[in-house]
Formats: sequence, C-alpha cells, structure tokens
Amino acid sequence: MAKFVPEIEGNLRKHMVKIPEVIDEVSGIKIFGRLIKSLMFSTDVALIKNCNANAVIAVYPFTPQPSISHAIITVSDIPVFCGVGGGTTTGKRVINLAMDAEFQGAIGVVVNSPTSNETLTRLKSKIDIPIVVTIVSDSTDVAQRLDAGATILNVSGATETPRIVKKIRAEFPQVPIIATGGPTDESIMRTIDAGANAITYTPPTSADIFMHLMKKYRNLD
Repeated sequence: MAKFVPEIEGNLRKHMVKIPEVIDEVSGIKIFGRLIKSLMFSTDVALIKNCNANAVIAVYPFTPQPSISHAIITVSDIPVFCGVGGGTTTGKRVINLAMDAEFQGAIGVVVNSPTSNETLTRLKSKIDIPIVVTIVSDSTDVAQRLDAGATILNVSGATETPRIVKKIRAEFPQVPIIATGGPTDESIMRTIDAGANAITYTPPTSADIFMHLMKKYRNLD
C-alpha cells in the first residue's frame, strides 16, 4: 500500500513548476546524505527558485563563467550541479572552474562528453565533490571514464537514452546513473526501467508559463 504523504501549500507558493510524479519511482542517488531523485535542467533562476525538484543541473551552451554559477547557487534552495565545460573549455580552465564551483557550494560538477580522461584524473585529485560525466552514445568506453575519475554518469542520448542506460547498467550494476527522461510519463518510465537512478527534467520556459498565465488573466477581464 502506498504511503500517504501530507502536502502543505501556500497561496503564493502554490504556483510552481512541479516535477512529474513518476520520477519518484527511481531509487535516487544519495550524495553527502541527501537523496536526489529529480534534477531540474535549467539556468533560469526564477524557475529554479520556484520548483520542487531535488536538485538543479546547471549546464548551458556557452563558456562556463563563475558569475553564472555563483548566481545560481546563491538563488537556489536546492543542491546545484554546475557545468564546468570539457568541450570547448578544456584543461586547466575546467579544473579552475570546478574548484571555484566547489568553493561556492556546488554539490557536484558536470563535464561534457569530449572531456579527456587525463582531465578527469586531474579533476579528481583537486575536488571532493562528485564529477558527473556526460555520456551521449553507447560507443563511450565507460570503464575508462570510471577509472579516470567519473563519479556519476549523466546519460543524454535523446531517444536512445533508455537503450544506453540499459547497456551501461548491464555492465556496471552499481554505477550511479542520471539520465534524461523525455517529455512524457511513459518515456520517463522507460528510462527508469532501463536502470537510471535519477532523472533530469526539462521544464517549460518562462515564456511558456507566462503565456498560460496571460490567457488566464484575459479570461478574468
């Protein structure tokens, strides 16, 4: 029998971005005593401040900048995984960004799939927070990534994500896996069934949310 979970909501805080309830089906990943099942994929501080995710994964398609990481960590009420590059941004800069993120209070750092194993090894020797390595295809040598210093795998393979997760899980039963869940409960459940421990969720944009609000306001006139 499912346990009853009391929920408290306020009038002002009731309007927020809620993570799909199906994500509760994952096992979660316990980091520094905190269980993380859902991660909001966003750098929008307004969305981050108004969501019920367990954590934030702040990765963006520009050169990582400490001022952005600082702003997100300062605003967020929940743990933040900071993107520190590994694609265009490489080598010593990745390490410096990761160290800065740790000092600011990030719970983990995320590196892109092109990050070299040498950089991972150097990074592992410099920081004490988890290193999340992004996996985008099943051709990645996962064993080498783990040996080099990866703590958590972040599978982001679009529609191929469940298949990639299943393959990794078969070879590495204990490795922590974060994965993209897709847009529906069904796609999220496929990723969970494949073996993911935590799910990243891409929220609607602020513009989309505002559009629905404006429609509501117009109907009140």
